[in-house]
Amino acid sequence: MTTPDFTLRPERAEDEPFLRRLYVAIRMPEVEAMGWPEEMRQTFLEQQFSMQRSHYRTHYHDAEFSVIEADGAAVGRLYLFRGRRDHRIVDISLLPEVSGKGIGGALLDQVMTEAAALGRGVSIHVEGFNPARRLYDRKGFQEIEQRGPYWLMEWFPEGVIPAAAVFQLNTAS
Repeated sequence: MTTPDFTLRPERAEDEPFLRRLYVAIRMPEVEAMGWPEEMRQTFLEQQFSMQRSHYRTHYHDAEFSVIEADGAAVGRLYLFRGRRDHRIVDISLLPEVSGKGIGGALLDQVMTEAAALGRGVSIHVEGFNPARRLYDRKGFQEIEQRGPYWLMEWFPEGVIPAAAVFQLNTAS
């Protein structure tokens, strides 16, 4: 299997229409199930996008906000916070038409390789019903804790002990 051809570039102000379209494309199936009229679904998702964007900018202000491009077109986003303990994937999203083509797996491999070289792990919060969980499982991520619909999943390179495990070892003695 060949690695898909994609690039990451810093997010720019002019990317906002694409980012809105991406958010709507990803979340629309959930909202369609509610049976709301089209206008209500669209308004709701626009509001949710704005609130999520504000939350990310406030709580992860020093994260790297990147747009994923393939064949010169924007196809997704990767928001990555590089902490002292781990690399937190704040958000990884791909347009439905490119999902399942290997870009997400290749991005995870890049993030994991970079984190491992620094002796760090990788973490992500993922909804329990998200099909991407299968990818995280294949990559060796472990479920750590559940908060509402989200699971915190972590991966650490061989030989690196997660901080929580060190804390448990120290308190057990």
